[in-house]
Amino acid sequence: MAGPEFATTTSDDLVTGEAVALDLPPASLGSRMASGLIDVAVTFGALVVVLVVFAVASVDTDPALAQAAVIAVTLLVLVVAPTALETLTRGRSVGKLALGLRAVRDDAGPVSFQHALTRTLIGVVEVYVLFGVPAFFSMLLSPRGKRLGDYAAGTYVVRTRVPLSLPSPPMVPHHLVGWAARADITALPTGLALACRQYLGRAATLDPASRAAVGARLAEEVSAHVAPPPPPGTRPEDFLAAVVGSRRERDLARLQRQAAQRHRLTSRR
Repeated sequence: MAGPEFATTTSDDLVTGEAVALDLPPASLGSRMASGLIDVAVTFGALVVVLVVFAVASVDTDPALAQAAVIAVTLLVLVVAPTALETLTRGRSVGKLALGLRAVRDDAGPVSFQHALTRTLIGVVEVYVLFGVPAFFSMLLSPRGKRLGDYAAGTYVVRTRVPLSLPSPPMVPHHLVGWAARADITALPTGLALACRQYLGRAATLDPASRAAVGARLAEEVSAHVAPPPPPGTRPEDFLAAVVGSRRERDLARLQRQAAQRHRLTSRR
């Protein structure tokens, strides 16, 4: 490509094949702190509102029952609600939504309920109980800006609104040229095609376990758009390169045919 392509990644970009916007950079310390302050303000505001409403509604309630209810409400606001939000939005909180951040797994895949719960539980201690001091120094010293909850959950936070530079499109591997010419390969969704190109461009820099796992997941998702499947024993990377390369060749050929047809029609006038 002639230059970087500016794009805002979407949920499709990040979640494809469990998968991967490999070029998304870790969030900076400043953006993490700003996001955290927004989350703390929203959480405390919600907690105050809920407790005030509960206090008015439980004036004549038994004190022991009221105390138990207050604890339950506090846990709901501090733990249950943030965990549910981060799980349903695949790694976003109110602060992260505002600043274009997202929590992802260490392999860049989307977080699950377990990841969100671990991050939230430890966050209550390091952010609310200890006033954010451990979180600040942990993020300051971590190359990926991880707080303690990220280390425990196996996650980190990335920026999702960044300029992305895509690698050059791959060529169809020589031993798959015949199969690719005969295969029915439908157009890949934009997010999936982006993830495949990023993976193929970065595969050599990934550790072997992540390279194999991400490649297998992407190949599984791409296989839904291909028939027949590639020859037995085909490596996921070769399969992905053949699909992406073949689609590019077909799209270029289609555009050339359309341009030639337009030229013939206009030249007759």
